[in-house]
Amino acid sequence: MTGLPFIKMHGLGNDFVVLDARAGATRLSAAQVRAIADRRSGVGCDQLIVVGAASDSRADVSMRIRNADGGEVAACGNATRCVAAMLMEENGVDHAVIQTRAGLLDARAASGGLITVDMGRALTEWKDIPLANEVDTLRLDIEAGPLAGPCAVGMGNPHAVFFVDDAEAVDLETWGPIIENHDMFPERTNVEVAEVMGPNQIRMRVWERGVGITRACGTGACAALVAAHRREYSENWAEVILDGGSLRIEWLESGRVRMTGPVTFAFRGTIEKQLLSEDQA
Repeated sequence: MTGLPFIKMHGLGNDFVVLDARAGATRLSAAQVRAIADRRSGVGCDQLIVVGAASDSRADVSMRIRNADGGEVAACGNATRCVAAMLMEENGVDHAVIQTRAGLLDARAASGGLITVDMGRALTEWKDIPLANEVDTLRLDIEAGPLAGPCAVGMGNPHAVFFVDDAEAVDLETWGPIIENHDMFPERTNVEVAEVMGPNQIRMRVWERGVGITRACGTGACAALVAAHRREYSENWAEVILDGGSLRIEWLESGRVRMTGPVTFAFRGTIEKQLLSEDQA
């Protein structure tokens, strides 16, 4: 395998190595993904994104998402904005459709250099999220330390949203992995702690499955707003304040969730073949 060109991008500090595989297949093992994602010996990222040709004629490209641990997931809101921005810049347009395992995601340029993405319908039924058995998703019977009674939401990936008085005070490093691997979540789960600061403002921190604490999570912000509105803690839109900055999230009457936020191009480079060798990985 020769060197791989890449673009380093991030959405509010949730960072990605983006590979362009439209000209040909790029197959990476879990070990190779972990090597690239390593912040000391690789490029460093929360997720590795592979952009390829779309199999659906309605989409401009396909997008596959690999977490830092090498596993694949279906959805990533911040990565969707980044890939959309890349396509818009490349083609001189203000609209892009991206095919993911979670469905087709429609993205448009917004004012102030922001990108708006229709993230699809929020999933609130236990089997769709998915959960291990039939329960009321509005409040799960789960506790870990100071965290209890989360609301479960699916955004193409599972989320457990805990409402707390002080999001900063929660030791996510300790409690995040315990909740992530709880038996209730057959595919593991992302874990959010959300502090409702007003009807249109939520402070949120996140533990991402397969990654750990990240500075931002787009699907997590969507899940937090949906959970807050279901609990009647907020209106159907809010500014969600993450460690890396803010996203505007709206839960529309159609059941679809719209996310608006910034994108940053950091740098371009080439991953050398030595890093991609299985011996090094």
